[in-house]
Amino acid sequence: MQPLLRNKIIQTFFILLILPFTSFAQLRQGGLNLPDHDSKRFHFGINLGMNKSHFNFTHHPMFLNQDSVMVIESINSTGINLAWLVNLNLSPHFDLRTYPLNLTFSEKAFEYALTYPDLPVGETPLTIKKVQSITLTLPLQIKFSSDRIDNFKVYTIGGVKFDYDMASNAGKTNAEDLIKLNKFDYSVEGGIGFHLYFPYFVLSPELKVSWGLTNLHSRNSSLKFSNNIDKISSRMISFSLTVE
Repeated sequence: MQPLLRNKIIQTFFILLILPFTSFAQLRQGGLNLPDHDSKRFHFGINLGMNKSHFNFTHHPMFLNQDSVMVIESINSTGINLAWLVNLNLSPHFDLRTYPLNLTFSEKAFEYALTYPDLPVGETPLTIKKVQSITLTLPLQIKFSSDRIDNFKVYTIGGVKFDYDMASNAGKTNAEDLIKLNKFDYSVEGGIGFHLYFPYFVLSPELKVSWGLTNLHSRNSSLKFSNNIDKISSRMISFSLTVE
């Protein structure tokens, strides 16, 4: 079910990505589009995005004392996110933003170089272990905006977010071949974006980076895919489009 939903969101994302180019002439036609938009107390919007994520990790001391796993690497992977934006106008240049409904679909992975792969269970000399996540995120951001120039404005954001992974496998039993991760994560994030003012909506492309602060790893010393890793933290870079 998740791949089908992911494909539909990606198709919608590309439609929104193409839309501003097909109507870019509207920004260049004389006059100020939506002149009262920034003076409103609240703004609401729909956010669609794509993300590139991976795990930042450290090796456990046990890694140097064994010869079954020679190399461990974190693999970048692509995911999608869908969110509902609520923006509170604090002043002409500052806003407080959050996303009460924010779902992120991602798939991170580790690649292991094994000396003695267990062929009957499907292991190979290079074995990849994937970790799928469906994360419910609650961010809180401060946005600082420049002055508006005609139908264009640039802004930067910074803030924190709380993540709850609804697909976490930390509580699973009989999962010897999995890397178990905890459900909760806290991150800091920052980014830059642009407001493009069209006659009937505002489109905001945004680039954002987040750094996880907590150790996600639910380590099990008896599992070979887990015992060689000590701490795991999340890293993500995302590009999104918001329509207000």
